[in-house]
Order: sequence, then structure tokens, then C-alpha cells
Amino acid sequence: MSTPALQEEKEEPVIPLFAERPEWVDVVPLEQYEGVNPLAPILYSPVYKDATNYFRGIVKVGEKSQRVLELTEAVIRLNPAHYSAWQYRYETLLSINAPLDVELKLIDELAVKYLKTYQVWHHRRLLLTITRKPAQELDFITRSLTADTKNYHTWSYRQWLLAYFNDEDELWTGELDFVDAMLAQDVRNNSAWHHRFFVVWGCGVREGEGDRERVYTRELTYVKQNISLAPNNLSAWNYLRGIMEHSKTPFASVKAFVRPYTLPIDPTSVDIVDLENPPPTKGANLPCPSAIEFLADVYELEKNTLEAIELWTSLANTHDVIRKKYWEHRIRDALEASRI
Repeated sequence: MSTPALQEEKEEPVIPLFAERPEWVDVVPLEQYEGVNPLAPILYSPVYKDATNYFRGIVKVGEKSQRVLELTEAVIRLNPAHYSAWQYRYETLLSINAPLDVELKLIDELAVKYLKTYQVWHHRRLLLTITRKPAQELDFITRSLTADTKNYHTWSYRQWLLAYFNDEDELWTGELDFVDAMLAQDVRNNSAWHHRFFVVWGCGVREGEGDRERVYTRELTYVKQNISLAPNNLSAWNYLRGIMEHSKTPFASVKAFVRPYTLPIDPTSVDIVDLENPPPTKGANLPCPSAIEFLADVYELEKNTLEAIELWTSLANTHDVIRKKYWEHRIRDALEASRI
């Protein structure tokens, strides 16, 4: 069984001991280390030990009842990562035919309170596979993201929901607008960029998106504009790579767009409006390591080994020194390949 996190001190919920409740007198609590003398026992709080002792006692006899829901909720509030308590709670809900709408309201609270706990989101998935009412979930997820706009579990749950109920087109109606809004709020939100790829490319073709060439052009324009606004945003460069690889478009086709981002900023330059290849914004921190890497990959694919090595060398020595060993590895590989 998992143990409660001890890294950060949190106020433990005030829960009356089950040992002092008359309605639990018939349950025999089961100690975790029954018959064992551990060398380094975990210092559980008395409240946590009491709740988990009664939980083990309940599991031993296989009881599934309303009071078991009360007990598992207490254990979960003390330790939201207690996967055994979550699983037994789920089995109890089904066994006693408990109203799942009530359970979802409880999970509304717990999912936001324990955003980074995998088990709470997994439990919610299990409930949705039974209720099969996904419509209100998108609003709930959007509210949850206000607490942490990059939380992996929240985004993962949203993608699961869309994929699991993939045939329900109304779920997808405003999804691209939602991603636009999230990226407008924070263009460096890697989770939102990942979700955009999932929506546009990773989960089928939605109505009105059948012309994939038009969709590619739209996405290429979108990512170029966002790179122009924040040239050192690695998430946007990764998205550019992703859509080009997915559509099997040669990297060389955007060479004219990428090259200006590999050069130092020219203080004497004038503003140029170029919708096809938007230039870096004034004051941008250039050269951009992601652009240099991209252009080097173009040269490597074109068999222009010396040009690629020159760019990798600049990354190793100046622009991306933290990955110096990696760039030196790329240089050695390219030199060896050129001798074959």
C-alpha cells in the first residue's frame, strides 16, 4: 500500500478515530505490521494508523457498504495516493449501486484539491465509463486548469475523455478554440501545444477538417506566427517539427522562415510585414538555439555535412553549452557517416 507524502508538512484532516465510534465496534482493526517487528517503521500519525487499520479489517472480511464509503473517503483524504483505498471504494460503489452523480460531486472537490495525484483522475475515468455522460466534463476540466494550467493529469484526462467518447462530435466542437485560448494566455504552455497536436492530428478527422492540405497550411501559419512572437519557445518549434513530420513535408521547405532566427538581431532592421515568413519581433533574444538546431537538421538531410557541423559547433560552444556533449556526439556521428 502507498504511504502518505512526508516531504511537505500539511495539516491532517480532523477525523474522529474509528476506534472511538460505536458503529465500528464490530470491526476488528488489522495492524499493518501484525506479527512483524520492522527495523525502520514509518511514523504514521495516530489518525492515519487508525483509519488504515480499520480499512484493512474491512478488506479482510470483504464488507462493501455505505460505511465503507465513509471509511475509504477518510483514508483518501489522509492519503490521496492510496490506490488500494480508491480501488476498494470503486468496487463498493458498484456493489451497493451507489449514486455515481453524488460520487462525481465529491471527485469534483478532490480532483482540484489533489491535482497531481494520479489515482483521483483514474477513479474519475472509471466513473465516466459507467455514467457515459461526458458533456459536462469539459467545463469541469477547464475550471480545474485554472488552478494549474500545465498539470499533466488534467490534460491527460481531457485527452482520454475525447478519445474514449470520440464519436460524440459535440465534444469536439469548441476544442480548437479552447486550445487557442490557452495558448493566448501562455504561448509557452507545452501541454496546450501537445493538446493542439492531439486535436488536429492525433484523433481522427473532424467535420470541416477533411482538406488536410488546408489544415496543414493553417497550422503552419499559426505556429510561425507564435514563433515570431516568442522565438525561444521550444514548444512551438517542437510543434513545427511535429506537423511537418506528420504530413511528411520536407524541413527544407521552411528554410527561408527559419534562417533569420539563427542570426543575431540586427538593430538597424526595419519592421517588415511578411505573413508567409513572419520575422522575429524586435528585441527578440537571438540567435535562437532551436532554430539553429532545426537548420542544422535541414543541412544534414541535404547531405551538407560541413554546414550542419558548423551550426552544431556553435551550439556546443556558444548557444547551447549545457548540451555540449550531445552536440559533440552529433558532430562525431556526422563525420563518421561522411567517411562511409
